[in-house]
Amino acid sequence: MRGYFGVGVEGISKEQNVGTIARSAHSFGASFFFTIAPDIDVRAMRQSDTSGAFDHVPYHQYANSNELVLPKGCQLVGVELVDDSIELPSFRHPLRAAYVLGPEMGNLSDEMLERCDHVIKIPMKFCVNVGVAAAIVMYDRMLSMGGPNGRFAERPATAGGPTEAAPQHVHGNRRKIRTPKD
Repeated sequence: MRGYFGVGVEGISKEQNVGTIARSAHSFGASFFFTIAPDIDVRAMRQSDTSGAFDHVPYHQYANSNELVLPKGCQLVGVELVDDSIELPSFRHPLRAAYVLGPEMGNLSDEMLERCDHVIKIPMKFCVNVGVAAAIVMYDRMLSMGGPNGRFAERPATAGGPTEAAPQHVHGNRRKIRTPKD
């Protein structure tokens, strides 16, 4: 997959949801995972993380939205149902992104929304579990930016699987590295 991404949650209160998001982040190839002002027991959230994500994906915890530190050039993408949210199927994911979701039964704070470069929403009849929402966003990123093994085969015009194989990745020309002469 091109670029990198991280995923996090603000104000989350259910350990199972954090563990599920961490496991999904690990599965989709996230570069980091974070929480902001969590109201959870960190040991308990590891119980729902059956992939050992916390051993493989860097975890950062922040006391509030002002403390959130992202890599240079990383765009913050809020996932929230607000009037001017961009619908996920129409959103072009940034090459370098951090996605932040709000708590169960709540919203991203106004301070967090102010920090966001983009705010997106999943077009649905009603809200889904925060862990499900995180997985949908990461899946959409994977589809739109290419999976771990490159681009996927095109979808066929009729129901069923692809009729052609996924395109082979083409590497650029080899570069000669010059070494200084003595």
